[in-house]
Amino acid sequence: MSDIVVIYSSHYGFTEAYARWLAEELTADLLEAGKVRKEDLEKYGTIVYGGGLYAGGVNGISLLVKNAERLQGKKLYLFTVGASDPADPENAANIRNGIAKVLPSTMLEAIGIYHLRGGLRYSKMSMVHRTMMAMLRKVLLKKPEAERRSEDKALLETYGQDISFLDRAAIAPLVEDICREAAQT
Repeated sequence: MSDIVVIYSSHYGFTEAYARWLAEELTADLLEAGKVRKEDLEKYGTIVYGGGLYAGGVNGISLLVKNAERLQGKKLYLFTVGASDPADPENAANIRNGIAKVLPSTMLEAIGIYHLRGGLRYSKMSMVHRTMMAMLRKVLLKKPEAERRSEDKALLETYGQDISFLDRAAIAPLVEDICREAAQT
């Protein structure tokens, strides 16, 4: 058994793809968040959690919050997956602000946070997510064109289409940090 576990929550497969790649690279165990038991968390020294971004929140992050005490003293990493470009400083700041509102401050200080780009699968979206995307589209269409960010324009251009930004190379910084920290202990 590995001392590292990658736990994920994924609606449309993007987070799951990154989680599988991470588990392979790290020779780690892989668990779906909905199947994790409290005892599972106690077995590992390093826990990597991945969740998709939906309306500013991280899917399934309550698993970390509810088990904050149980996770103390463990090496924790969080990766988020969303359609927004994490290389855009405004996007990264918005994601981090959302996470800061949810995680206890002690956990926030101890956890490594990484953002990865997923995509959109309109063909598999739930009615709720389709409705949210339609509302976002309406808001963006009302925004003066000169004020639209490149990401806004891209969303409008690809609205209704399946689009993927999955990139296995994007996990490299996370893998390197986990391996570096493991080597120090």
